[in-house]
Amino acid sequence: MDFSNMTNLRELLAAGGPILILLLLLSVYSISIILERFFKLRSTISLSRKLMAYCRHPLRSENYQKVEDACRKEVVKNTPAAALILRLVQERNRPQAELEKIADSVIDWEVTKLQRRLTILGTLGSITPFIGLFGTVIGVMHAFKDLAANTATSAGASVVAAGIAEALVNTAAGLFVAVPAVIAYNYYLSKTNYFAKELENIADEIIYRRGDVEEF
Repeated sequence: MDFSNMTNLRELLAAGGPILILLLLLSVYSISIILERFFKLRSTISLSRKLMAYCRHPLRSENYQKVEDACRKEVVKNTPAAALILRLVQERNRPQAELEKIADSVIDWEVTKLQRRLTILGTLGSITPFIGLFGTVIGVMHAFKDLAANTATSAGASVVAAGIAEALVNTAAGLFVAVPAVIAYNYYLSKTNYFAKELENIADEIIYRRGDVEEF
């Protein structure tokens, strides 16, 4: 076992102080959310796309029973496309304007569920650099305090340099937490917004195809 690495880690934690420990905890929390959302979105969107592809043919042939049976199997898995298609098919005898409102309501709700916890990532990406900066300011204050206590010795400048270098650990830690959180937030937000457009497309196919049939 390399005890020198353990010693360096202890020195690093001691240099950063409570702020560094807080940032490390926030980093673990952020990574857990990033991973949870990644697997959740990948699974949910994949199931929805498969269902939409499966339902397109029976929808065109007006085989609504087949569509309902397929959607009911997926609703229990909380598949957004299943909830949307099933609701529109069940309410297909309503006026077109009402179906549009139903579709908008279901899509908004399902996308909101997919975007759950993304605000946490956005918040962490915004505040953690400031938390790190706060820790750095405290470290610099301690460094100058040490300088004032060592003005009579030749080691004063080196004390300040070491103290500031150690204080900057908190700034680096803050950026370490913020950068992945911001990247994940923007990526997941873009992914869910694009998926919302896919849901809108299948809703339009159901609503407006029905309207075209009635005109003949």
